[in-house]
Amino acid sequence: MPEKFYITTPIYYVNARPHIGHAYTTIAADTLARRKRMEGADTYFLTGTDEHGQKIGRSAAAAGIEPQQFADDVSGTFRSLWHRMGITYDQYIRTTDAKHKRGAQKLFSALYERGHIYLDSYTGQYSVGEEMFIEGPPGTIGPDGKPTETVTEENFYFRLSAFQKPLIDLIESNQLTITPEARKNEVLSFLRGNVNDGSETLLSDTGVAYVPGAVKDLSVSRTSFDWGIPVPAPAATETIQKHVIYVWLDALANYMTAVGYGDDTEEGAEMFARFWPADLHFVGKEIVRFHCVYWPAFLLAAGLPLPKKIVAHGWLLFEESKMSKSRGNIVRTETILDAFGSLKPDTEKYEQDLFGADVLRYFLLREIPFGQDGSFSFDALVARYNSDLANGYGNLVSRTLNMIAQNFEGVIPESGLTTELTAATAEAIETVHAALERQEFTAAVSATSALVAATDGYLTSNAPWKLAKDPAQRERLAEVLRTAAKSIRIITALLHPVMPYATSHVWEQLGLGSIERAAELGELRDLSRGGFAANTKLGTIAPIFPRAEKELITRMNDAEQKPAAIDPNATQNLAEGEQPLTPIADATASPAAEAAPAAEIPAIDPTKPTKPDTPEITIDDFIKVDLRVAKVLVAERIPKTDKLLRLEVDLGYEKRQILAGIAQFYEPEKLVGRKVVIVANLAPRKLRGYESQGMVVAASVGDGTPALASFLEDIEIGARLR
Repeated sequence: MPEKFYITTPIYYVNARPHIGHAYTTIAADTLARRKRMEGADTYFLTGTDEHGQKIGRSAAAAGIEPQQFADDVSGTFRSLWHRMGITYDQYIRTTDAKHKRGAQKLFSALYERGHIYLDSYTGQYSVGEEMFIEGPPGTIGPDGKPTETVTEENFYFRLSAFQKPLIDLIESNQLTITPEARKNEVLSFLRGNVNDGSETLLSDTGVAYVPGAVKDLSVSRTSFDWGIPVPAPAATETIQKHVIYVWLDALANYMTAVGYGDDTEEGAEMFARFWPADLHFVGKEIVRFHCVYWPAFLLAAGLPLPKKIVAHGWLLFEESKMSKSRGNIVRTETILDAFGSLKPDTEKYEQDLFGADVLRYFLLREIPFGQDGSFSFDALVARYNSDLANGYGNLVSRTLNMIAQNFEGVIPESGLTTELTAATAEAIETVHAALERQEFTAAVSATSALVAATDGYLTSNAPWKLAKDPAQRERLAEVLRTAAKSIRIITALLHPVMPYATSHVWEQLGLGSIERAAELGELRDLSRGGFAANTKLGTIAPIFPRAEKELITRMNDAEQKPAAIDPNATQNLAEGEQPLTPIADATASPAAEAAPAAEIPAIDPTKPTKPDTPEITIDDFIKVDLRVAKVLVAERIPKTDKLLRLEVDLGYEKRQILAGIAQFYEPEKLVGRKVVIVANLAPRKLRGYESQGMVVAASVGDGTPALASFLEDIEIGARLR
């Protein structure tokens, strides 16, 4: 029997369209799935969308559509993007699928019938944004940075407290493996409680001190909304109100319902026995507690095997903060696919997308150590592409194959091999294999980059272009070029899970046919063996990685300033049977955002309206101005000036100091708590020894009195005006 390998991404919440943070997780999972298939493992790769919960119901209402339609539309954008990128998932699950509902209800019933769920009532704080209960007084700020809501509900509770010690022991002994170490320690800290506050402590079986009762029971149903999976009988017969299953119990169950849990057919039972438990869950670090505390506790209570490993990756930071729709600093994957796809103007659109996806895959896996936060910028993306791919791997392939074409009529020469690259290739093969087993993508890709550099150095030191001028050196020339070609073959096979599209074309240029077929036949499992058959003729040689000019950075930056557009008639990238997408409303948009207030203008006579004598600007000029909603936290006069106020404002993602010339018209204390509009991307400047990091937007009316731009609606701080 071949090795089994079941890998999952988190299922993505459909409150917003996908960005490269979602792509990052999915790319990592796809890379490992491809690698495992190359190794001959019985591989199953799951992704999908999480579509229930209070937040989705509210977002749908704000968009003026039914929750199911809202979920259909946003889930469709994820699925369409994964098709554009060539993601090779085996199943795309949705929590609104009927089979998932059956499985989630089966898990709830199993927990209830085993005595791990009971009925009670609850009054406390709930974070709608994170769909979780929070300890604290009314107004407590939740993990999403927003005040929690006070709810009083009848709830079913899961006896999470009973699993405090078993979970500590499982995690400490690595029977449940959590990486990186920082995330493991975070989970253990939660489970142990505050062992230093003088509370009574006990020792677990693994010798770890913990505070009994520090882990509280968990509410696993809601009654204040109905967008969710109904609690099944017999539990439902206990209640008068209709309960829906807590969104996280619902969502986490997907990892089992996808592989047959809840399917009473023989086929479902066989699939569950074949693939469960999962070998690897990929999650973001912000949802570690759900996956490493709640999920294993549910499974223990139900008498089911635990996943073997949970790996939490860090955040992609853009403008030095986590990408977030509310912060307005999201980078769309489509922007990168379109920009780099334009470097391949003579290919079909789907090939352009796959090329762009390869570039993004390489950058994310090469640049950002998995498990740590990492910065993303278009400048770094283009720089890495040019250095590693255009000037590195691509140039190595081009110079080697062109010399074979020129000197050996396009046929890999029949000759011996030199030993100068033997150690480097062996080290690369071993390093890549070991690194991917540990999910250390940066180390794996760096090892292939090192082999590219070693092969390049090998060519430079042996100077085949000089050997080609001396007929007496023809055998040596053949050895050098065949050795370089063998190294390129190994590099290409090692990079194939990372860049499947580009490496397939290099493989064809090497005269080796289809790399996908080679992988299926097991020809890539032992790269220390095999190579070129006698008289292997090269394929058509063409540049693989055209150089990217700096203009591409500008194009991507400009594209990110424009709202996402979806063509409902674009069907070329959809899977068979999949319907075209329908654009949906932006749930965070407001009427106030449709027209941004103007910056301060010269005073005019309001009794005599005149057309402003100002030059016209284009939409491209306007979108360069980053207008944001900010909340005033501090307002105070600046000494020795009658005009300036010093404001400290909260943008949601950061706090800033801004100086405003409104001291003659506004009392400082009355500004505190007020929401204003600021120009967030104005270059800082110093006034009276203070640095002003932006500008408050106001209109001048009548005699020049400023009127601060504000809103009738309750607008979220940090929201961008477009």
